[in-house]
Amino acid sequence: MTTALSIEADPYVLPLPEPDSPVVVDRWISASNTHSNSLYSDDIWSLGPLTDSPGGSLHKINLRKCPAALRSEVRRVLWVLINGELRPTYIRERGFQNRTRDGVISMRDCIIQWMKFARWLDRQGVSQLSDCTMEHWKAYAAKIASSGCGRGHALTVLRWLSDLWAFDQLSASPCGITRPPWEDEGIDDYLPAVTGEAGGENKTEPLDPTVIGPLLTWSIRLVEDFSIDILAAWDERRRMHAQVKSTKTTREGLAALKSYLLPLINSGAPLPATVSRMHGVTLAHHYVAAIAGASWTQVHSFATRLGLRRLTAQRPGPSPMQVPVTGRIEGRPWRDFMDYEETPILVRHLGTAAAIVILYLTGMRPQEAQSLRSGCCPDPKPNPDGTMPRHLIRSHHYKNVRDSDGHHVSAGEERAVPWVAIMPVVNAIRVLEKIVPEGELLFSSAHHDIVGQRKQRGALKRSSLGRRIEALVSWINQEAIAHGLPDQQVPPDPHGNLGLSRLRRTLAWHIARRPGGLVALAIQYGHMRTALDARTSTGYGSRERRGFHGELDVETALAAAATAARLRDATAAGEKISGPAARRAIVGATSIPSFEGALTTPKAAAKVPRTRRPRPLRQPGRLPHLRFQARHCPV
Repeated sequence: MTTALSIEADPYVLPLPEPDSPVVVDRWISASNTHSNSLYSDDIWSLGPLTDSPGGSLHKINLRKCPAALRSEVRRVLWVLINGELRPTYIRERGFQNRTRDGVISMRDCIIQWMKFARWLDRQGVSQLSDCTMEHWKAYAAKIASSGCGRGHALTVLRWLSDLWAFDQLSASPCGITRPPWEDEGIDDYLPAVTGEAGGENKTEPLDPTVIGPLLTWSIRLVEDFSIDILAAWDERRRMHAQVKSTKTTREGLAALKSYLLPLINSGAPLPATVSRMHGVTLAHHYVAAIAGASWTQVHSFATRLGLRRLTAQRPGPSPMQVPVTGRIEGRPWRDFMDYEETPILVRHLGTAAAIVILYLTGMRPQEAQSLRSGCCPDPKPNPDGTMPRHLIRSHHYKNVRDSDGHHVSAGEERAVPWVAIMPVVNAIRVLEKIVPEGELLFSSAHHDIVGQRKQRGALKRSSLGRRIEALVSWINQEAIAHGLPDQQVPPDPHGNLGLSRLRRTLAWHIARRPGGLVALAIQYGHMRTALDARTSTGYGSRERRGFHGELDVETALAAAATAARLRDATAAGEKISGPAARRAIVGATSIPSFEGALTTPKAAAKVPRTRRPRPLRQPGRLPHLRFQARHCPV
């Protein structure tokens, strides 16, 4: 047992908290964080006090998922994990990628593994963590190795399990967890066998060209051609809604209501309809009240008395507003009128389209786009010679952002190099600035929850944006059929849902492999390729080594290798190649190696023994360090 004297002398050891102590101590909570803190005695702990990213999810720890016999001890170690720091000596033994303290996502993933291990121990009859023997550790490690997971994942899990022992050592009242055997014997023998697959590469699949083409076309169409009509309709709808809320019940209002509805009822005409979660298709009460100048109560009473809910379900009709339609598609108006009930859905699709344009045409990570605020892309002032500089986007980045102590900074930091915005991106930002108030997050949950109207904090989450993209695709396909443009539908992607991270990956793929294709949009991609190659402070450069350039350069290398391989196959098949560079191309193709790319660091590469170290593929000033396996193909 650690003595009181040694506890005071050791800054890494934490005293046992009281039941009413906060789960997250003040030291780790930023001044701007407003998320509620849980108590140590609670069975559900919120990690919100550690989450400052606008788009970050508020993760929780459910201690009820831990077996009752082990819950008290696991609770104690979890609290140390949340509030403690690993010793620097322990970190040095683990390698350069480890930190004394990690971010919320890593904590959550580590806790998930601890909970799994606790449930496994409980099934083995272990009721105290100190009863976990070397045989238990080895058996569980063997279970992980045989589970079918990759070697890299197994390595991460075993290191998280080692952290269970390491953090227990930092408690003033440790549980006495034994040191895992791989900490002394080496971890290699506890991992799955090495496969021939290269590790570290980005396995995110780019979107199929037949998918991103129409998706981007319709997104830009929504932003640049339809947004004026949608936002005007949204303003008119809100005006009508406010009018209804302020209208009092009067005889004049009832008379106007009868004058509006009775001719529609008696003539058999469609009635303005909406879809209610409780009642299905029913009369559009707010719209009717606004058009007639009556109160909502009068509309409800009148509709109930005449059974208009059932009648409207039989004869549903639109709710046209007096808003001019200016947008065109194939030279024709895209709507006959703007509909009161459709408008919230159109505003939601407009915000989603703007997100796609920003994410795809900048190469931002989703978390970076979620942190954008109104005013992030001001109009530039003319240069002294009268030329206009490019629009720049000021944003935050989050990946690998740490403070001077090496701790993850959940709030991120402003990028030293701003993004360059081409006009479709600028237009998308301007549209979002009309949806949210000045200074607000461009993807504020409170202002983009158009349909539900729930008061949420922070930015739209990745899961929500992902669902909105799928809904937008369904809408696009309906519109394409309605306008007689079946060739502009978005087909299903071979690799599944259109996740946000796939947009960034797709941009790198298309710039490297199809700079002049359909999705390139000609001038826009020409501009981006120039900016990317320049590596200037006004380009798309990231000061992070593993930024967008890393993905682009890997794709460029893969594209070059694939092109040469096709050239080699063509010459082997007897095809003739002509042109000034034909001889050089043929010679190069006959010796081209197959390429399996993976990003790595100089420090990591230096750890590989020279006898086993593959020759790096480099182009001075252009490519980051790459690790690849070369195998000369037979000619």
